[in-house]
Amino acid sequence: MMRLPPFRYFAPRTAAEAARILADHGPEAMAVAGGTDLYPNMKRRQFTPTVLVGLRGLAGAAEIHANGDLRLGALATLTDVAESPAVSLRWPAVARSAGLVSSPPLRNSGTIGGNLCVDTRCNYYNQSEFWRASIGYCMKKDGDICLVAPGSKVCWALSSSDTAPVMIALGAEVTLVGTDGERRIPVSALYGPDGIAYLTKKPEEILTAIHVPDRSGWSMTYRKLRRRGSIDFPILGVAAAARLGPGRVVEEARIVLGAVHTSPVAAPDAEAFLRGKALDAETIEMAAGIAYQPAKPVDNADLSYAWRKRMARIEVARALRELAGLPTGDLPPVV
Repeated sequence: MMRLPPFRYFAPRTAAEAARILADHGPEAMAVAGGTDLYPNMKRRQFTPTVLVGLRGLAGAAEIHANGDLRLGALATLTDVAESPAVSLRWPAVARSAGLVSSPPLRNSGTIGGNLCVDTRCNYYNQSEFWRASIGYCMKKDGDICLVAPGSKVCWALSSSDTAPVMIALGAEVTLVGTDGERRIPVSALYGPDGIAYLTKKPEEILTAIHVPDRSGWSMTYRKLRRRGSIDFPILGVAAAARLGPGRVVEEARIVLGAVHTSPVAAPDAEAFLRGKALDAETIEMAAGIAYQPAKPVDNADLSYAWRKRMARIEVARALRELAGLPTGDLPPVV
């Protein structure tokens, strides 16, 4: 049985207080919301904080407001987001991505803010401490090389958030509270350059809210590829959104891929290609052939990386066909 290491627990009532506690204890402290990713990582000794700062008691941090724009308190559970009638009606891709995270019990505890900040993943990293010790560890924890790419100077652990690609595609922003006050940045600016420094926010900053613009008139979707229909992290995520004019002509489009790099990957060339074109079958296939090119999966996740690369093209095409109201070619569910 893997057990949690010992730690002290603080339960602040405000984000500013939480940020101060984190700053006072430095690298020995970590924030915890639902704990669905942090606690298993602590059991595997991937994280070994001596201080945990619980965020569940932050006043108002779990509220959902959909008046014009959408404001999600970062402590709103994934279940609350997925099952919110207002979110499902006006931002269906947000609801779908939240509803595809893990399993119902974990969505009942896991938070939307926690999923945006969830740790990167790699087959050489997400193992027990005993297993990692037997192979000499990796640079993400206790080692000095990337075992999936030994010549690399950076960690290639993959972005594992389902909600991040959607938030980036919709132009969402987050509010961060630190010891110096509050700031607001695009979700796209939240992610760092490699699998270790995967977040750009300061360690003591608390993510308190997500702000999603009103996307009335837009079509949007999120598609997730994984071995099983539940539990698993994505081995590919595709967020797509478009504003279509008469004749299904694309006025604006956004395509963002998840789980294909250390952070979500936008496809600006495909977005530019789509603008001004009718979203028909031929255009979709050509756009998918452009959009999948930035995907850089490596051999550190479930299933073959070459297959995952090919599936990026297929799933982008399926996502765009959803936006156009065309059949996606999905297999029917097994009953």
